[in-house]
Amino acid sequence: MTTENLEKPQSKRPRLVVFDVEGVLLPKRRYLPFEAARKLGFLRFVKILLIGFLYEIGLTSLKSALKRIFKMLKGLTLANLFQLYRRIPLIYGVEEVFKRLKQAGCKTALISSGLPQPIVEALASRLHADYAYGLDLEVDNNCLTGKISGVVIEPEGKAVVLKEILDASGLTAEDCAVVADDRNNLPMFPLCSWRIGYNPDFLLTVKSDAVIRGKLSEILSPLNLETSTTSYSSVSRAMVMRESIHMSGVLVPAISLYLLPSFTTAFLILLITLLYIASEFARIEGFNFPVISSVTRRAATKPEIHEFVTAPIFFAAGIMLALLLFPVPISYASIAIFAFGDGAATLFGRKLGRTVFPFNKGKRLEGTIFGFIFALLGAFLFLGNPWKALIGATVGMLVEALPTPISDNLTIPLASGLVLMIL
Repeated sequence: MTTENLEKPQSKRPRLVVFDVEGVLLPKRRYLPFEAARKLGFLRFVKILLIGFLYEIGLTSLKSALKRIFKMLKGLTLANLFQLYRRIPLIYGVEEVFKRLKQAGCKTALISSGLPQPIVEALASRLHADYAYGLDLEVDNNCLTGKISGVVIEPEGKAVVLKEILDASGLTAEDCAVVADDRNNLPMFPLCSWRIGYNPDFLLTVKSDAVIRGKLSEILSPLNLETSTTSYSSVSRAMVMRESIHMSGVLVPAISLYLLPSFTTAFLILLITLLYIASEFARIEGFNFPVISSVTRRAATKPEIHEFVTAPIFFAAGIMLALLLFPVPISYASIAIFAFGDGAATLFGRKLGRTVFPFNKGKRLEGTIFGFIFALLGAFLFLGNPWKALIGATVGMLVEALPTPISDNLTIPLASGLVLMIL
């Protein structure tokens, strides 16, 4: 699940907290160049999405990706960028967190590799942060030339900037905390005693001392700055609704078994997914899509509420692939393992979880145990052989517990289905 308490004396608090910006303070999928590209045309928007995807899976460097992205923004003015920036909302709870840090006497720094220096400075001013660092834009006649530079876009750039801040303020790693979401921030980790992953990618999930997947204010607990009475074990209505939808995926095998062939069911899911994608684009633009937008708002987590929610797409893709790749009843069993097991692991991990996996601090042992029980029940509904059900559920929940670069909405049904095929 979400939070691991760091092994720090309760009296020990950081004196400097460093924040990544995109994905921590601003919604990750409302990245400024994405907003700009949407105004410049659909083709550029798709190209930027593709470049971002190549970076996410490690096929291009951050510096190369950023240079290619900003090259497509040539001709825009800085005023255009500021106009788009003002449309991007802060992640829920950001101002509350910065107010609490200021009250505690902590200095704060914003270090971004993907946003221009003037915009990072504007955000720092709004949040009363002490330091602001972003990339440098080349401007000619008040228009962007498409060229960028600056230390923050270099592979170790963020660490260089942080070292400068520490030296200038007379602080050391013992005084410093970092809150980040992706691998670009790993060079800063040796310079910080508190390393917090906020909705992190799989590398930060492994490397972080604490993982937060809820409200941003949950970072205050591992920093020994928590004043809220909110319990770790609290389960929100949104989470219950979200995981109920997730677990209802077990209805798909029933539909395929009694009403429609597997291929037809998969095609129907595809159509619903396309409709969902259209609804998300409309919701981000401020338009309500009947029923779907309302459900999304109620089921989305606080960090997701202002961005394009991709989890349902991976959820649908996992089910479709299981239906199309595996024969009956293996396809049904793999979907049941995924729907029941993953949903139960999240809910029970949040409510009862206390034991953190050392290799994945975003998951709890108690959640995985309950997930296994539900996955086993789901598998047994469709498999006559109890040993096959046991092995399939075990594999599915092992995959659920591991940090992977691919969404477990895909890996759980595919891994369990493949193992059942081999058996």
